[in-house]
Amino acid sequence: MKAAPEKLAFYDMDGTLVSSNVIHQYAWYARRSPQALWRMPRLWASFPLFATEFFSRRLFNVVFFRQYRGMDRAWLQSMSEPMFEAVLRPATFRGARALIEKDRADGYRTVLLTGSLDFAVAPFARWLGIDEVIATRLEFDRSGRATGRLLPPIMASEEKAAALRRLLGEYNVSSANARGYSDSTSDLPMLEAVGQPAAVNPSKGLRDRAAIRGWPILDLR
Repeated sequence: MKAAPEKLAFYDMDGTLVSSNVIHQYAWYARRSPQALWRMPRLWASFPLFATEFFSRRLFNVVFFRQYRGMDRAWLQSMSEPMFEAVLRPATFRGARALIEKDRADGYRTVLLTGSLDFAVAPFARWLGIDEVIATRLEFDRSGRATGRLLPPIMASEEKAAALRRLLGEYNVSSANARGYSDSTSDLPMLEAVGQPAAVNPSKGLRDRAAIRGWPILDLR
């Protein structure tokens, strides 16, 4: 039995470790799905609704992931590796692996804490050698079809920070021994929940906050 970690490092994904996002990931699946003829037009028609991201990342997730409704779980899982190779691997920032390897060398257990879907990011996490993944999860019905709803907790904003704190508690790790990395102000609750926050490839809003608070600003691009 492995000893419990004494230190944890948490990474956001989209914009932090990769230049891709959940829309790119879904579009790849949609173009290859048996329903591509109507899924792609519906995606483009839904773009005005995605402006909800500017007000609430949680609301955006609830609205956006409805796009997956009707998709088969086994098919999605079988396509996660090709999607990683086509979308996520090429979009990974040059400095992402070095950052994770440094944290691991410093004795940190590495955790991907992301609003992307669990099956979609699993190959990415394995490739980078990330120890643990906490991600958004789709609800599936008994036939294995996505309902378009998300299982709680939804990995955004406060719920993301709550998941982080739960893991700290499970491992009995002090927040002072936790690192956190993100590019967006939507993850401020997550960054504020760790003793060693860092802004990575930050938006202007997060860059300004980081400068005021004296947080490190990293560029992995």
